[in-house]
Amino acid sequence: MNVAQRKRFVSRELIALAAGQPKQFAALCEQQYHQRIQTIAREILASGRHIVMLTGASAAGKTTSAHKLAEVISTAGRRSVVLSLDDFYAGAGRYPKNPDGTDDYESLQSLDLPVLHRCLQELHRDGICQAPVFDFKIQQANGVQTIDCRGGVVIIEGLHALNPALTENLPEDAVFCLYAGLREEYAAPDGSRDLATRDIRLARRLIRDYLFRGHGPSFTLGLWGHVCAGEDRYIKPYKPRADLLLDTTHSYEVCLWHNVLDSMPEDPDLTLSQARQMEALRQKFVHFPSLATSLVPQQSMLREFIGTGTA
Repeated sequence: MNVAQRKRFVSRELIALAAGQPKQFAALCEQQYHQRIQTIAREILASGRHIVMLTGASAAGKTTSAHKLAEVISTAGRRSVVLSLDDFYAGAGRYPKNPDGTDDYESLQSLDLPVLHRCLQELHRDGICQAPVFDFKIQQANGVQTIDCRGGVVIIEGLHALNPALTENLPEDAVFCLYAGLREEYAAPDGSRDLATRDIRLARRLIRDYLFRGHGPSFTLGLWGHVCAGEDRYIKPYKPRADLLLDTTHSYEVCLWHNVLDSMPEDPDLTLSQARQMEALRQKFVHFPSLATSLVPQQSMLREFIGTGTA
């Protein structure tokens, strides 16, 4: 296992110095991420395993990273496809319940495990399976998709990907395990931590929820505590199973989020505590130099959170 990498602490002054040449700074960060993707793709191919299980916390960039890994593997001449665990949700009326009676989408039992086990066994044995396609509008599986990784690699990404209950029917060495996460945290002039990776992920999530999911900050902040509790319960305990850590850090993104958060309309549904939480998050980014999102390449992983616009 090779997941012992510790967090990197970066000073504001270093980011300010790098941002003196914003285009070069952004390009360097993008190049570093791409090199990490290439390195991990080579490790996967060298392992000889054709099932990759990829997890990561909310807004870690695991979905886009999974597709970028598949692209690099395909460029190397091997078939590669991505399968989301979201397609294995049990569906309306079959979800377990939270203590307050609401549907629990975070627990392992929210997945249709018998169908998932069948697909994994078929992928291991034959390299091909018929997997469901989940329709979130009707909250049911609606159709099937052929997942064909014969002679290649399937990357299965989702919240529970490293939970051993998913792969308990496979040989121990059948899968390659990846954990996607950010490594960089940021230090104030006195050396203390003042911007954690969870803060950066919250900024990503707030922006993505607003732009693509129709949710204002009140919704995201109201859900965030449950999201973090789910990460602590369902993701982090299995991090030691990972063969490698996929670092999704983009150092220059801390220079983007203050302006983007400020550009979001006021949310009248924010509670007083949520408004304070939102302002505290903004203040964590305000001391970094400001960069426009137009610097973000269209193929960047960060586009998962800001879309294709150039504001």
